[in-house]
Amino acid sequence: MIAVNLDVVLAQRKMTLTQLSREVGVTVVNLSLLKTGKAKGVRFSTLDKICQALDCQPGDLLEWRPDPRP
Repeated sequence: MIAVNLDVVLAQRKMTLTQLSREVGVTVVNLSLLKTGKAKGVRFSTLDKICQALDCQPGDLLEWRPDPRP
């Protein structure tokens, strides 16, 4: 499964979801879905904007973890 570490990176940067939303032009609702792992996907252009705003790499935001279900 792919885990999203957006909340961790936001905390490290001392930035709120609302601030990120304003900076990248994506709604708070859509960022919240991404943050909670409920988004079905993310556009590369959106990922690029988020990485620019947070000065991070995509790998800082996305992490593969083994599926806990057998």
